[in-house]
Amino acid sequence: MNKEDSIKEKFKQALQSTYKVISEDYKVTKNKKNDEKEHSIGEIDNITDKNQFKKLRAETDSEALKKRFSNRKLLEKNNPQNPSCRTLYQLTEKIRYELLGSSMLKGISKNFKDNYKYKLQNLKYEKITKKEDTNIIDAFEIYMTNRFFNVELSPGNLEILKFWENDFNKSIEKHLDFLNQNLENQELYNAKFSEILQSMDIFENDESAEKENQDKDDTEDKNNSNNNEDKENDNSKKTSEDENITQGMDSEDDVNEFRLDEQLASENNDDMESENVIQKKNLGISDKEYKIFTKEFDEIAKAESLESNEEIQKLRKNLDQQLTSFQDLITKLANKLQRQLMAKQNRSWEFDLEEGLLDSSKLPRIIIDPYNSLSFKKEKDLDFKDTVVTLLIDNSGSMRGRPITIAAICADILSRTLERCSVKVEILGFTTKNWKGGKSRQEWNKTGKIKNPGRLNDLRHIIYKSADSHWRQSKKNLGLMLKEGILKENIDGEAISWAFNRLKKRKEERKILMVISDGAPVDDSTLSVNSGDFLEKNLKKIVKFIETKSDIEILAIGIGHDVSRYYDKAIKISDVQELGDVMIDQLSGLFENKKLH
Repeated sequence: MNKEDSIKEKFKQALQSTYKVISEDYKVTKNKKNDEKEHSIGEIDNITDKNQFKKLRAETDSEALKKRFSNRKLLEKNNPQNPSCRTLYQLTEKIRYELLGSSMLKGISKNFKDNYKYKLQNLKYEKITKKEDTNIIDAFEIYMTNRFFNVELSPGNLEILKFWENDFNKSIEKHLDFLNQNLENQELYNAKFSEILQSMDIFENDESAEKENQDKDDTEDKNNSNNNEDKENDNSKKTSEDENITQGMDSEDDVNEFRLDEQLASENNDDMESENVIQKKNLGISDKEYKIFTKEFDEIAKAESLESNEEIQKLRKNLDQQLTSFQDLITKLANKLQRQLMAKQNRSWEFDLEEGLLDSSKLPRIIIDPYNSLSFKKEKDLDFKDTVVTLLIDNSGSMRGRPITIAAICADILSRTLERCSVKVEILGFTTKNWKGGKSRQEWNKTGKIKNPGRLNDLRHIIYKSADSHWRQSKKNLGLMLKEGILKENIDGEAISWAFNRLKKRKEERKILMVISDGAPVDDSTLSVNSGDFLEKNLKKIVKFIETKSDIEILAIGIGHDVSRYYDKAIKISDVQELGDVMIDQLSGLFENKKLH
């Protein structure tokens, strides 16, 4: 193998490793699936210049992100009815999962920007004097990459874009905030873009023409049917049967991809962020007593959307100041947790393999006998990498002051430390949007104040940090817990349902839900018009379901209150400063075979 071939082979191996890491597909064996994956990387031999090198890196990153973040079932579910929109619709999904990857690593972002810049600059049209001289797909790609990736446009790109920019801005610009906030929610993002594209004026003529053609075809089919053309009817029947077989095959493929992308797929195509799946499906008849007057005003929000960036940065600085007084405690807890977790890694190797790392200990036998083959070794996968922890933090008014500060500090410490040990962490909060029922109660008043209306307040569930985002990306959000205006009522049952559903979609084998609360669920608006134990009964049923009928482990830490009447695994701490030690002690057994005690 000459030097050039050696370099290309190393580059190919690097791309394959990158693909596995980004896509999180570590369990690839040497079979057809692996061959397909290698083929998806592209032809290394065709690289002749630096730009092609960049292109191949970007395409590999894109394919890996597609596997990790894009679910074909959801994509096809929202496919525009107008065929003219569908190519553009596919492009919007590509932009979505590439943006998610770009937010993870700067290297991925740079690869995409470099490749798009090179690609767009090479779009050439001999004469551009009117809109018809341009290609709408090229124009849309220029617009999207400029809007979402901030790619610098060449004079030629601007020349193409000027014929279409007003059309695109008119339909898309007003939805940009919504789209950016829902990059992680594929279903909402796809549905919104499908709606946007189909509403564009530029496609109305195509849709009308298609409808006219369809009407014409229907008329012809009807006439043919009336003329009793048996042969054509037989052919139609055969075609219909073939289509059904094809659809059946496609359906099976969708199921397989659905399993691969289980992290992002939603069960039964429900919108997991607006439907309480535990109530609707899993708990069934046993939880019919729990009612909700309306979900219309409920909100699931990313922390960064609740306040201006300036205010969030200010709150984070406040939290950092609080952290200063706990610096000794933080160092102690972080070191203790990391030491205990790393001690459980039990590293081991597989030897005498045909591929992997060269086993230098076997080199002497090659020197003694050159006919001996080289021996390779590979480190065994570690179980602890396949774990996700969700911290669900009570954001009620009674947590104000020291309790919420310690909860935020511990969330910060755990997120940082667990990530170092390859454990993913999600940090969620729950409260209500208003005191005294908010818009839900106003609606109830307008509709005649029906008896026992059920939950009667506007929920607010907050995502401080998603499991797939790094601590550095989300650390500023944790300061938002210190804002007193956020902390209101607490409806624990529905919050746990929401956190459970998010965990349930994850592909990790070990899933742990840790609830940090300071007592019973309380919402004055709800309890004033329902039975006094209305919220408590719902909480108990949901926790019991998770404990007995799911593989998700749930643990509760009560701050100043005993919550063991709701949770089998519950710990009470009298001083909030104990919270850190308690969380560390419980999570130190994270990678043992036994479950949490």
